[in-house]
Amino acid sequence: MTSYHLRGASPARTRADAVVVGAWQSTNGVSLADGAGEVGSAYGRSLRPLLSTLGFTGKPGDVARLPTDGKLSSPLLVLVGLGEKPADRPAQVLAVRRAAGAAARSTANAASVALALPADDAGLIRNVLEGYLLGGYVFSRYQAKSPDKRVGTVSLLSPIARRQEASRAFDEAQVVAAAVNAARDWVNTPAGDLTPPTFADEITRAVKGTEVEVTVLDDAALAALGCGGLLGVGGGSSAPPRLVELRYSPSEPVAHIALVGKGITFDSGGLSIKTAAGMETMKSDMAGAATITQATLAVARLGLPVRVTAYACLAENMVSGSAMRPGDVLTMYGGTTVEVLNTDAEGRLVLADGLVRAAEQEPDVIIDVATLTGHMVQSLGNRVGAVFGSEDVVGSVILAGRESGEKHWPMPMPQDVVDRVHGSKIADLAQYDSTRWGGGLFAAAFLREFTRERPWAHLDIAGPGFHSGAAVGHWTPGGTGFGVTTLVDYARALGEAP
Repeated sequence: MTSYHLRGASPARTRADAVVVGAWQSTNGVSLADGAGEVGSAYGRSLRPLLSTLGFTGKPGDVARLPTDGKLSSPLLVLVGLGEKPADRPAQVLAVRRAAGAAARSTANAASVALALPADDAGLIRNVLEGYLLGGYVFSRYQAKSPDKRVGTVSLLSPIARRQEASRAFDEAQVVAAAVNAARDWVNTPAGDLTPPTFADEITRAVKGTEVEVTVLDDAALAALGCGGLLGVGGGSSAPPRLVELRYSPSEPVAHIALVGKGITFDSGGLSIKTAAGMETMKSDMAGAATITQATLAVARLGLPVRVTAYACLAENMVSGSAMRPGDVLTMYGGTTVEVLNTDAEGRLVLADGLVRAAEQEPDVIIDVATLTGHMVQSLGNRVGAVFGSEDVVGSVILAGRESGEKHWPMPMPQDVVDRVHGSKIADLAQYDSTRWGGGLFAAAFLREFTRERPWAHLDIAGPGFHSGAAVGHWTPGGTGFGVTTLVDYARALGEAP
């Protein structure tokens, strides 16, 4: 079990197996970042030529490991590149967060580590520790010989270590990072071991010991309520759908947020079947449900004065004789009818049931999170999420993501796209149409129909929800937990608003 400490000690005089400092990249060579001044003095003029010989330039992802030969109290100095120093704070914070993640992987075999990255305010303290905790994440549940590389002691060195806001940020970072990594565990779990009923059980277990209440609606309860989206999508699977409802109600809430998450535990595409390659990462199609669940638990553990109701919409989209067909008409919870034209556009159907349930509670704002459309991956790549919805909510969500380096981009919903959603000739709404352009916009416009005009935002995390490449910064292969910190920071901002 790793222990974490916030200290005001000098990195040059700190006893640890490894001490980590940051370095900025510049045209004049490497320059040590804030927090590493005494380390630079201990090495003197020999440090720059030594780093140059090693090929260390300070670019993001660069790591240099140097024996200290008695120059420092630690036997090993680890330098991590921060890249070129940006002018704006969000970019600097992201650079520090990513460097901390790289540091975690570079010191995994050490018994004790001291982090001397820039940490002279509460926000940087939080991002150094979160970055380290996220960058060191490993999913090894299915590896019989996976070595235990957990560090015994981690000390974060900061000149403001004794301040109350520093201690609070340090403690909160551990809560939020644990929530992100728990979401990653769920996303990385094979779909055969995380069916809708199993996922509902996992959520129920995760809630124990918190102030969050949980209700699980099974397929019989969903049928009684008329949740046609969940039942239609889940009808082709032997593992029936579930709707998991979470409630966190502090004594004196200043606001009420409703969260809705897409939880497709596996997406074959249904009868509109995907290619084999297109299914390879479809165990991750429940990332939205994992995100909103863990964000709710983090809000509760942090004791934020914000009421949260959350709806994890769980179903498995499979092929069988009972699967929904293109051309079917489903009746959503609340009575709206929807013509299904592509069974691989299933996420919006399960979200529709959850959105109406959320809107009935008359929250101040509704936010849904989903790995919804490949269109948004094509538009924004795999590092940026798309945000649709009410202008003020969209702006606040984007701001909330900046402090932890989660990038979101605002997207429009033009009237011509809204008209397409109303284009069905036999039902109230069309779930999909064959127009090649604007598929992500169409999906968002469809979802808005079920918000009952409440302030709302839709986060499409199809790109950043799952990372298929090698570890980079604080991202490791597999599920990223993208969106958890954004939702927590959004709730935090509501709780602190005058």
